[in-house]
Amino acid sequence: EKIRIEIISLGLTESRIASDETIQQLFVECRLYNFLAEETPLSLPKPTSGQRIHYNYSNVIHVDKANNHARREYLKSMLLKPDLHTDSLRFTVVSDPPEDEQDLECEDIGFTYVSLREIFQKQRDIIEQDIDVFDSQDDSAVIGKLKVTVEALHALRSVYEECKDD
Repeated sequence: EKIRIEIISLGLTESRIASDETIQQLFVECRLYNFLAEETPLSLPKPTSGQRIHYNYSNVIHVDKANNHARREYLKSMLLKPDLHTDSLRFTVVSDPPEDEQDLECEDIGFTYVSLREIFQKQRDIIEQDIDVFDSQDDSAVIGKLKVTVEALHALRSVYEECKDD
């Protein structure tokens, strides 16, 4: 009873991010609603056009009844109340300042979402899929592709069965 998230790789398109000299190292944060924020342990050098950087980072969010009641309740409410805007995993691409400029702050440069509800509705996990990353300053501009895996269907089915029993 778990949700497995894998942040595989990131590629950038020609955008302000690609040409910005101050953006050199990137890491990715993944957040599930208010519960959990995980980030790739390494920030990697910004890829050049046509290249990808590979994080190969995997994380598991446990949603078993015994130890993770709050997360389960959140998943239940998400499946039962379609008006919630919180049905997604949010991935944020973050610029990590270079070692010699530690006075600079980390800066969110892009974001993307994976809808858990959509995984449940389509009855299909997302396996090594490229998803568009949008510019955090202009959410109509695509700045790259993030390749991710989100395996949540089994856990969502289990939670849904429990909803029907309640």
